[in-house]
Amino acid sequence: MGFEPTVTCATTVFKTVAFNRSAIPPSGGDFTITECHCEGEAEAISSTHNDTIGQTWYNLRAMNRKYHVWTEGCQMNVADSQRVGSALERLGYEFTGTAEDADVIVLNTCVVRQSAEDKAYGRLSSIKPLKAKNPGLVVNLMGCLVGIRNDEKLRARFPYVDVFSPPSDPGPLVAFLTQGEARAHESARTSNLSAVMDGEILLPERERGRLVSAHVPVVLGCSHACTYCVIPSKRGAERSRPAAEILTEVRALAAQGVKEVTLLGQIVDRYGKDIPDGPSLAGLLKLLDQVDGLERIRFLTSHPNYFTDELMDAVASLPKVMPHIEIPIQAGDDEVLKNMRRGYTQADYRKIVEKIRAHIPGSSIATDIIVGFPGETEAQFMETHRVLDDLRLDSAHLARYSPRPGTVSERNMADDVPAEEKMRRFRVLENLQEKIVGEINAGLLGQKVEILFEEKVKGRWRGRTPTNKLVFVESEDDLHGKVLPVTVTWTGPWSMQARL
Repeated sequence: MGFEPTVTCATTVFKTVAFNRSAIPPSGGDFTITECHCEGEAEAISSTHNDTIGQTWYNLRAMNRKYHVWTEGCQMNVADSQRVGSALERLGYEFTGTAEDADVIVLNTCVVRQSAEDKAYGRLSSIKPLKAKNPGLVVNLMGCLVGIRNDEKLRARFPYVDVFSPPSDPGPLVAFLTQGEARAHESARTSNLSAVMDGEILLPERERGRLVSAHVPVVLGCSHACTYCVIPSKRGAERSRPAAEILTEVRALAAQGVKEVTLLGQIVDRYGKDIPDGPSLAGLLKLLDQVDGLERIRFLTSHPNYFTDELMDAVASLPKVMPHIEIPIQAGDDEVLKNMRRGYTQADYRKIVEKIRAHIPGSSIATDIIVGFPGETEAQFMETHRVLDDLRLDSAHLARYSPRPGTVSERNMADDVPAEEKMRRFRVLENLQEKIVGEINAGLLGQKVEILFEEKVKGRWRGRTPTNKLVFVESEDDLHGKVLPVTVTWTGPWSMQARL
């Protein structure tokens, strides 16, 4: 029986969304929104609704969800199954002794004898009709069968198995079930950053003593006037805050326990251009790098035309400045870029990415892309696809074009790409980028990385690498605000798992 909780849609106008729990698919994915009046601009609508309110559907999805564990073998397997059950119950799942009633089925296998292995294969076969009847059922194959068999052979033989876990490791299953949550966290983070830059929310004073990472606006407004953007009319002309004022604020934040600051601006690398005797962004970074107690510094969003060699050198040389660059392309076709009034070409963007990678080895690069801009043809869209495929960037914030009142594109350009086609293009790029990021993150498996731990969520500590990748670690220790080396044990496109 469905009910209708009320949640907030994470767009710039914060309207109310109502939806039915009964419409939520068993394994997440899209659900039916019964009421929404979002008017967010293109940059703010960086995901579909199931992403922006994904945290809510994840929590609702776990309510009354059930798991079933089948265990074969020794006491170690019994203990491992207990660990899996504990992990699932922390996520809100309840145990059921009947596989047919379960939303998650775990098969914890043994191969010490052929009979035990045969039982495992027989049990796998018995689950196949359940999966066919309920595609949302999550099937987890765990234990020695996975430990001694080649994963690719098992995946080929049992394509209906969703997660393969080695003995004693519930991590892959937990990661699989929480990818939607991780993705929702990333989406909400993107929306909140946009809101801070637009002046729509302020850092809450009461939280400053608890925050690990804080946002500090350094450039207010914008004078670039892209044809789709409403910021210049809403926030006025570009103004840089005085360096002394920023320095005072960051020192105060550090004194209250903040370990990381992210400097914000619509075009953050234009910082200081309106203050003749003030520092550039590179100079500001050098000042902030000296703040006691501060561990990390980030900045966003950059523009290809203003990302200078001086700034690259600052990122490469200053120990507290993280090697993560947010530099949007918005579109891959030169005519579309001209209509957007971005001021560069595809070739220009490729050159700046090449320079960043040469100056800052090991850096990560994120971009923004708008699909369905007025007049964008299929061929022009495929240019964007080609750029994304070629450059293999670490993150791409995707948006479907939405005309904003008073902008040049809203006044003078027909919104002529159908909504269905915008969504199709969005999904094509989303699928491409998910594959790329999955492959990039897989390269970190087994590697040591340093994590700044921010908070504990559902029994796991959450933090970020210097390149801004989300990592979860299970630990009973208090890791809040600490920077520690970890070893990556599992990777996915939206997050990774690691151990201390």
